[in-house]
Amino acid sequence: MEFFRDTDIDFLGKKWYFLTVTMVLFVVGMAALAIHHGPDMGIDFTGGTQMDVKFSRAVPTDQIRQGLAAAKLGDVTIQPIGGADSDEVLISSPLSALNQADLEKSKTEIVQVLYQVLGVPTSSKPDLNNIGVEAFTNWLLQTDPEGYQGLGAQVATQRYTALADQMIKVRRDTEGKGVLSSFQALAAAPGDAHLAQLASQDFSLAPFTVRSTSIIGPQVGSQLRDQALRAVLYSLAAMLIYIAFRFELIYGVAAVVAVFHDVLITLGMFSLARLPIDLTVVAAFLTLVGYSMNDTIVVFDRVRENLPIMRRDKLAVVVNKSINQTLSRTVLTSGLTFLSVLSLLVLGGDALRGFSFAMTFGICVGTYSSIAVAAPMMVAYIEWRNQRQRPTAQAVAVAGASARGKAGRER
Repeated sequence: MEFFRDTDIDFLGKKWYFLTVTMVLFVVGMAALAIHHGPDMGIDFTGGTQMDVKFSRAVPTDQIRQGLAAAKLGDVTIQPIGGADSDEVLISSPLSALNQADLEKSKTEIVQVLYQVLGVPTSSKPDLNNIGVEAFTNWLLQTDPEGYQGLGAQVATQRYTALADQMIKVRRDTEGKGVLSSFQALAAAPGDAHLAQLASQDFSLAPFTVRSTSIIGPQVGSQLRDQALRAVLYSLAAMLIYIAFRFELIYGVAAVVAVFHDVLITLGMFSLARLPIDLTVVAAFLTLVGYSMNDTIVVFDRVRENLPIMRRDKLAVVVNKSINQTLSRTVLTSGLTFLSVLSLLVLGGDALRGFSFAMTFGICVGTYSSIAVAAPMMVAYIEWRNQRQRPTAQAVAVAGASARGKAGRER
């Protein structure tokens, strides 16, 4: 299938326009990185606490942000999931200079601030919306509402664990929000309606629940950052060796420079958009490296096929012809992939925002660099190398003519 055929676009003739676009994007990206003192690193790399909090109603993020700022908990960021006034938010507290105990303390302080912001009265009772199966099982073992303790500790633990799991599942699934609005909601668990009254005496109910918590120490974050950087560099080195072996060294250098171009510009756009870089974004960068490299190899492979056929033509003509021959394939593959990741960017939500942004922008700049960076660089180097070799050949010819003339005079 071909999107179009028999195109004759002078891509190399427009190389200075391409260079201008590249320089503008590069300068804007590097300026953004300089202004923001480098890219915004996520919790995965800086260490810290990230909490996924679900509320029983929509809560303005500004209200939460003001409460956290008043508590002076550091550079805490709030990311709503599903809109500005969502009922679910991600609260991130990067604390790269603190130890694991401090991170645990940070989580507790954030929960206390949420109680204050939502006007929840202080209570010494455990919060039923924010305890797990183990804590609820311990309460059941202590109160023994079903009399299972008479069957032995092991049997009692097994049965109360199953009951606790069933009742926590009510909190998670029955109401659809994951937050119990009243103790009577526990009656949805078959055969356990009488436990609602018992639970109301020993527990409190907050209008939110912490659905998940990620706590990463600074040492682990530093290790992840170093490993991610090495993964990108090792992949580039391996591709350079492969292309140098398959074609020649300049092809590999041009391809790697094009990939560096893609990664640096995409990184600059991340800084411009103030998007944090986490492990999923690193995965997107590695995917971008492979995608851009593959597109470049397709063009170079066609150049290698055309060189014996068009050996009387200049290299620039051969490369232009090769790019035009692969243009339909490039538009089809890049276009379909672009539409897929664009849908992730639009519909995937905040959890996939960084990954989908890197892929969407990276596919565009990766396809562009295969045509506008790698190919012109390869042509420019080979033409420069040929010009350096030409005077040497001319000197050899002159020396040969001089030697022949001298031999004739001696005769």
